[in-house]
Amino acid sequence: MRDYDEVIAFLGEWGPFQRLIFFLLSASIIPNGFNGMSVVFLAGTPEHHCRVPDTANLSSAWRNHSIPVRLQDGREVLHSCRRYRLATIANFSALGLEPGRDVNLEQLEQENCLDGWEFSQDVYLSTIVTEWNLVCEEDWRIPLTTSLFFVGVLLGSFVSGQLSDRFGRKNILFTTMAVQTGFSFLQIFSINWEMFTALFVIVGVGQISNYVVAFILGTEILGKSVRIIFSTLGVCTFFAVGYMLLPLFAYFIRDWRMLLLALTVPGVLCVPLWWFIPESPRWLISQRRFKEAEDIIQKAAKMNNVEIPAMIFHPAELQELTSLKKHKVFILDLFKTGHIATMTIMSVLLWMLTSIGYFALSLDAPNLHGDPYLNCFLSALIEVPAYITAWLLLRTLPRRYIIAGVLFLGGGVLLLIQLVPADYYFFSISLAMLGKFGITSAFSMLYVFTAELYPTPIRNMAVGVTSMASRVGSIIAPYFVYLGAYNRVLPYILMGSLTVLNGIITLFFPESLGMTLPETLEQMQKLKGFRSWKKQRQSMEREENPKVLITAF
Repeated sequence: MRDYDEVIAFLGEWGPFQRLIFFLLSASIIPNGFNGMSVVFLAGTPEHHCRVPDTANLSSAWRNHSIPVRLQDGREVLHSCRRYRLATIANFSALGLEPGRDVNLEQLEQENCLDGWEFSQDVYLSTIVTEWNLVCEEDWRIPLTTSLFFVGVLLGSFVSGQLSDRFGRKNILFTTMAVQTGFSFLQIFSINWEMFTALFVIVGVGQISNYVVAFILGTEILGKSVRIIFSTLGVCTFFAVGYMLLPLFAYFIRDWRMLLLALTVPGVLCVPLWWFIPESPRWLISQRRFKEAEDIIQKAAKMNNVEIPAMIFHPAELQELTSLKKHKVFILDLFKTGHIATMTIMSVLLWMLTSIGYFALSLDAPNLHGDPYLNCFLSALIEVPAYITAWLLLRTLPRRYIIAGVLFLGGGVLLLIQLVPADYYFFSISLAMLGKFGITSAFSMLYVFTAELYPTPIRNMAVGVTSMASRVGSIIAPYFVYLGAYNRVLPYILMGSLTVLNGIITLFFPESLGMTLPETLEQMQKLKGFRSWKKQRQSMEREENPKVLITAF
């Protein structure tokens, strides 16, 4: 029996049909870049201090000295959450005493911001922070907002594959795009933080579901030689394009509701893609809908201007396909033996720690010194060369060495940030971007590396479980950013240390470059630790078939 790739070989690999599918599915990912990182501007925290009401009977001198001063990153700034006790300084003002001369300010009693806050509008006109006063005692809500969004992403990654298996790739792709766009629009009308966050969870479900299903649909329609390019340079690069456009929108639209409205427009523009993106013929065949699959293949042949065989599927093949049964796989199969369990635990750690570094750096970009819009744009821009570098490295070099290498690079430069004086913020930003480059490169290689290590019966399950571990990492990441409010370099020390640890863990994985994909549990490679390049080359030369097939996950 011929496999699907043999059946459609007459279409060619890179005709007009394949190019159309490649670019349309990649373009459908652009809104994901908006929604995935929009929280950095929607929940931006501007500089703020306690409000002193106009009705307070204070002289101009006491009004100017009503807020305590504290040191932050080596400079004096107004305290964000405290003011001098208003009744006390009003009494001093009435007596004609002068602050600093007649009264020692350091000995004055302080109080909380009982009359609210004054927010700077130099960067943001309004955010959910300024609208609902999510500062001081309520600042814990900001990382929780982001974490709950990623909880939605975790739920979406869990259900998207099952839904697309049940109802079809195309139907779920556009349904989840509608969920992402529709609930983002509903967020505009949020009346409180609770409503905004609840809707944000649902946006997270749609955001990742759209991404996963587009990835699956593309890898099932496109040929072998195009799949790895689609999975690295296609969806990843177009996600980065959407991410780059986010700070451009935010720069010109600084009110959070209007920004959110603008970010829903690209999702609406994706509606016409329904008439150009077909259902996956592979999925239709799995559902025994052979006539619909043949119709799509025939349309593709006409678009590619190639001759259509008189019979695409032979009757004997159809009969054999109908009798096939899927092998059921359970999550416990990933812990079936001590060796497999150890590799699974290490893979989970690898994915989770890499995800923490990636999302913490992405979310913290606007908090770096300098222009937050430019910093966010640079954080997105650096992803493009990171994806290209990952693709080039994957073609020729050993997987574990290149992944460990970029992780050591990313973690090492993040650890160097603590040594940079506060005044040299340009150098700190450069190191943070270089760290983002290394971690992003590693992140984009993990799908291929994990898929090559596990045998066919549990490959999809392994990639699914480790990918979900990365969602757990994204849920934790906002709290790394939150630590920056207490110490500027603490998040980078933690991220750098974990990333270097991750690089060390990677070196204990077996090598997969040039190895045939394992088909059974017995064919899985053992955890061998450090191996020389010479031994690796000898192992590769012994392989009769050094090609690695990247299948759809």
